[in-house]
Amino acid sequence: MLRCYTVNAFTRAGEGGNPAGVVRDTAGLSEAQMQAVATQLGMSETAFVLPSRDCDLRLRFFTPDAEVRLCGHATIASWHLLAESGGVDPGRYTMETLAGPQSIAVAADGLISMSQNLPEFGATLPPEPVAQVLGLHASDLLPAEQMPVQIASTGLHKIFAPIRSLAAIRRINPDLDAICALSRAHGAIGIYCFTTESLHGATAHCRNFAPVVGIREDSATGTSAAATACLLAHHGLVAREPKMELSFEQGDAIDQPSQIGVSLHMDGSEFRGVFVSGRARTGSSRSLERDGLEP
Repeated sequence: MLRCYTVNAFTRAGEGGNPAGVVRDTAGLSEAQMQAVATQLGMSETAFVLPSRDCDLRLRFFTPDAEVRLCGHATIASWHLLAESGGVDPGRYTMETLAGPQSIAVAADGLISMSQNLPEFGATLPPEPVAQVLGLHASDLLPAEQMPVQIASTGLHKIFAPIRSLAAIRRINPDLDAICALSRAHGAIGIYCFTTESLHGATAHCRNFAPVVGIREDSATGTSAAATACLLAHHGLVAREPKMELSFEQGDAIDQPSQIGVSLHMDGSEFRGVFVSGRARTGSSRSLERDGLEP
């Protein structure tokens, strides 16, 4: 039997968060079997904890449909479970991923932090087609001179759409097929929408749509919150300081309130470090028959 855990990451005041699958006992699992487990669990991402030659451990991340290079909430979930079960002590660790090595900090109070790649800022897009696939008008997005729609990444390439207001972001009615087509046309896995208006005093209020990898909408997206923080600093929507602590709320639209912390280390306009942090809560577990998994 293969024990699979559900861990909610990026919880807000101990509630909500984004559920991730976590599998620790991965000995002998093939890539096809990992994908089969992720498909059966049906969560936005499932993480598999593996040994690593160069780092303290390796994580692989699978959506129900495909493997992805990096996942923030499944990373937070995995290290929370490891710490809670005594698999790791408070301290600093390294983690191997398809997006490159990342550093992890496990605090005694339960806060988990992970590094991100330094930001990559890609092409800007016209607002009209992005607004259309979101069920909005172009006027619902910020003017391009204030902040354009732009592709960016701290590990996963996504289209980032700056929305003018909370009212507008709540009106989003996504056309998932059209989001898939637009995302694939630009080498991205989805659209991350954000507004600097918030419900609880956060830096931004966010929604994420990634149907390319089987995610209709999820409640906490650490890599995208990190890239959003970098975009806000890059375009001057937040004041740049040597060390910046930003927060992002997500998941309210699907009744899974989440909170993501992002720390930026800056040298003037240059990014020197990007880190995501959050708390988690272990939920249920279930067992799957190893022999029943796809070979």
